[in-house]
Amino acid sequence: MGFSSGIRLETSVMAATGGSGRSTVADLLAERMAAAGADTVVLDTAPRLSSPWPSWTVGQQAGGLAALPPDRPLTRSQVQRAAAVRHGTGSTPGWQVLTDGRDWHSPPLVLPHAPAAWLQLAAIGGWQCVVADTPHPVSHDILESRCAGRIGQTRSWCELPYAVPVLCASATAGGVQALQQAVMALHADGMPLQRTVVVLTAQTDGRLPAVVRAGATMLSARAAAVVHLPYDPHIRAHGLRTVSRLRSRTRQAAGLLCQEVLAAARASWGTPLPDAPRPAPLAVVSPS
Repeated sequence: MGFSSGIRLETSVMAATGGSGRSTVADLLAERMAAAGADTVVLDTAPRLSSPWPSWTVGQQAGGLAALPPDRPLTRSQVQRAAAVRHGTGSTPGWQVLTDGRDWHSPPLVLPHAPAAWLQLAAIGGWQCVVADTPHPVSHDILESRCAGRIGQTRSWCELPYAVPVLCASATAGGVQALQQAVMALHADGMPLQRTVVVLTAQTDGRLPAVVRAGATMLSARAAAVVHLPYDPHIRAHGLRTVSRLRSRTRQAAGLLCQEVLAAARASWGTPLPDAPRPAPLAVVSPS
């Protein structure tokens, strides 16, 4: 599918617990979106020392998030230069990653908290498809924000323009239980499950456990789609430092995920997807 100029699709990749393959899913989805013709960026919203992205983009000369001053207007070229490049295989085009790629001992970087600020950054960079790798635990965030009477991270990401959430869980009994709890929390809070794509990431080769298959069947009636990401020993051994050795069935699952995300977007907003909203200019406060 080709993407015309100005289209923006935002996909926030979330999880109920750690170890759900969230960053792997974000990377594979970005690769497939780029192959579909979208100028794509991954936004790494996790603190540097808890994120795999700096090691996956190591050795590049990109300035990273630290090169973007938070208190001054940015240009498209500045934001583009700050992004590292993930190279595709064969004729597949690359995609970009905005992460904090500094050495581990560098002082912590204060990252934007509001999802709208991240989207604004991607809009300035001119990308058509935004894949946000978000580290917050979904169920806890929904409960905490409800008790505090405020809008949480999950709702903020889901309410961005043209947002298709992706919810990850490991394909185990515990992973499915955590996923079902997250789906209940999303439903109770009125989140857009009808355009949420669920990804179950296998932890071993072979047939999925019966409890996982049963859970996937029940979830398929509530979410836009349920996609199974098979076990890939290359990812387990090396992460995603290189993508050339991935199994063909891993690539097929990533392609299906991309199709389901696009289908959810089309079902919500039509075909072709609407033009992206223009980022609002920075507000200028006059001295009193």
